Amino acid sequence: MHINLQMKNFVLKFLRENLPGNLCFHDIDHTLYVVEKAIEIGQNENCTDREIELLSVAALWHDTGYTITYAGHEQEGCILARRYLPEYGYDLASIEIICSLIMATKIPQSPQNKLEEIIADADLEYLGTESAASKAHQLFLELQNLNPELTETGWNKMQINFIKQHRYFSNYCNTNNEKVKQNYLDQLLSKND
Repeated sequence: MHINLQMKNFVLKFLRENLPGNLCFHDIDHTLYVVEKAIEIGQNENCTDREIELLSVAALWHDTGYTITYAGHEQEGCILARRYLPEYGYDLASIEIICSLIMATKIPQSPQNKLEEIIADADLEYLGTESAASKAHQLFLELQNLNPELTETGWNKMQINFIKQHRYFSNYCNTNNEKVKQNYLDQLLSKND
């Protein structure tokens, strides 16, 4: 395990108590999924134990900012990480790396190094899985809560544009997820005809 259990329990409790109830995509399950995928991708990209630890900690904290704001949640997540991580033994240099990893999940993604590429991929890895449609539906419902005008047709157009622009950065996701993502895009395009 690459995450201090006390810290993991703290973050999950923090999310449980503070996340808005209308977030049906950016929830605890999503956080745990991104942690799992960051570790999986990191191991397959030959990261060191220390790098995997930093990735998994950043993944754990990456959406904590949703407890404060929807837009700009990454910056708020960094503020929270800077406030609480010293209690779990993280020094300033490590915290800055963790915050750069959190910021690498911001859309549009523009990771600057291997670890940032891995966490960016972990956050959107679901696009290249068989559960892409069901997860996308959760995101649609979440966005519709924020904007009741959003229709399924509008959402499908948003998804098509997003997926056309999206690219995986890691060899692992390019090998394992890209083809499934393209199949999902084809399904969306056929619905849109």
